Amino acid sequence: MRNPFQGIGAVIYKEVIHIQRDSTAIVFALMIPILQMTILGFGIDTNIRQIKTVIMDDDNKKLSRELVDRLRNTDTYNVVKYVYSDREMNEAIIGGKARVGIKIPWDYSDRLLKGETAQVMVLIDGSDSSVAGQAINVTTAIGLDESLKRVLTTGQTLPVEVRPKVLFNPDSRSPNFFLPGLTAVLLLSVTTFLTAFAIVKEKEKGTLEQLFVTPVQPMGLLLGKILPYFAIGFTELCIILLALVNIFRVPIHGSVILLLLLSMPYLFVSLSFGTLISTKARSQAEAMQMAFLTFLPSIFFSGYIFPGRPCLCRSTSSACLCRRRTSSTSHAESSCAERVCGTCGLTG
Repeated sequence: MRNPFQGIGAVIYKEVIHIQRDSTAIVFALMIPILQMTILGFGIDTNIRQIKTVIMDDDNKKLSRELVDRLRNTDTYNVVKYVYSDREMNEAIIGGKARVGIKIPWDYSDRLLKGETAQVMVLIDGSDSSVAGQAINVTTAIGLDESLKRVLTTGQTLPVEVRPKVLFNPDSRSPNFFLPGLTAVLLLSVTTFLTAFAIVKEKEKGTLEQLFVTPVQPMGLLLGKILPYFAIGFTELCIILLALVNIFRVPIHGSVILLLLLSMPYLFVSLSFGTLISTKARSQAEAMQMAFLTFLPSIFFSGYIFPGRPCLCRSTSSACLCRRRTSSTSHAESSCAERVCGTCGLTG
């Protein structure tokens, strides 16, 4: 009976020589992801702060100025200009000079002193749903707090008090949320693209036929093509984790060994997927196009960028490779390693 892994050592040796000769592949695999992580890690802030806001205060009395001060102190609004007409407010939002316009009517203070309801109009640019949602939440919370202060008598406590507690990322730091998921994206892109050209290069050079006449078995050929790039991908993962902890101060309270072990199947499947693309493509340009065709859906359906998905796509996205890796990496910040196992489907 033939050994299914016959010739794997020779193929690995041959592929290592090719990698050593192609220095650009090593730079692409090790240096480019770190450069991308550095740029994105320091350049992207997922927390919404300092939204450009214009104020139209027709009342301009003590109570209205106190309301404006409360809006300023939230750090959500950045008052860039005071306007004096509805037309100026609309032009500021339409022209992109402001995202939010707040109009305080002339009878705001008088209504509050009389015990009547005072209305404040908040005009929000809804082109960015994240900014719009944050603006709505903050203004609604301030309005509710102001109302409760006036409705409740002195010394009376709130009938219901909600005390939120944020787990895993209590300071709401963007790197703690953004970079663990970015690790999965970088690993997916690098490993898939590395092996997407592995066999198609043999086709273009005409050396694939030479491999067919050798005693190398199909399993030995595939594993011999994958394993050298698996070592590169695992090295890249270790470098990224070191950068996460030492440069961006992203804590990993769980077991690092367990995280590395759970990352191995992810790397292997990504490399195998790239090898599948390489066997179907007829040129390196076609392999790149096929890799991009599957790369973007894997990211968008993973829940890393957009948590909401249509009902039709939920069952498909639950099997998404990048989704599995993103979930396990994000939960690696937990102090309990069992949470990581449960995310990756290793526990019941």
